[in-house]
Amino acid sequence: MSATTDHAAQADAVEHHHAHDEHVPSDGYFIKIAIILAIVTALETSTYWWPDSMDSFATPALLIMMAIKFFMIVSIFMHLKFDSKIFSLMFYMGLVLAIGVYLVFLFTFQFFRP
Repeated sequence: MSATTDHAAQADAVEHHHAHDEHVPSDGYFIKIAIILAIVTALETSTYWWPDSMDSFATPALLIMMAIKFFMIVSIFMHLKFDSKIFSLMFYMGLVLAIGVYLVFLFTFQFFRP
């Protein structure tokens, strides 16, 4: 009797595991995302060598690249694409709040003044 129930429990566990695997991307997918993140990070660090005439462009470019990396890491590596939308909303509101606070700081100290 217990062998039959053990076999049924194992079959249910395997079926549940395969249903969960539908949401897990392949290793190649994560490698592509890692390459994209490395390229964006290289672009971010390259702003140190930009000429002084591009300083007013560097900060908005860094903010955009920061948002791209945040979105990719949160949605892909933290698997928010597959979770409840309320969790995604909480993370994205945090991003909006962080960018807002940073922009207020920059405007307060007149960073964007010509």
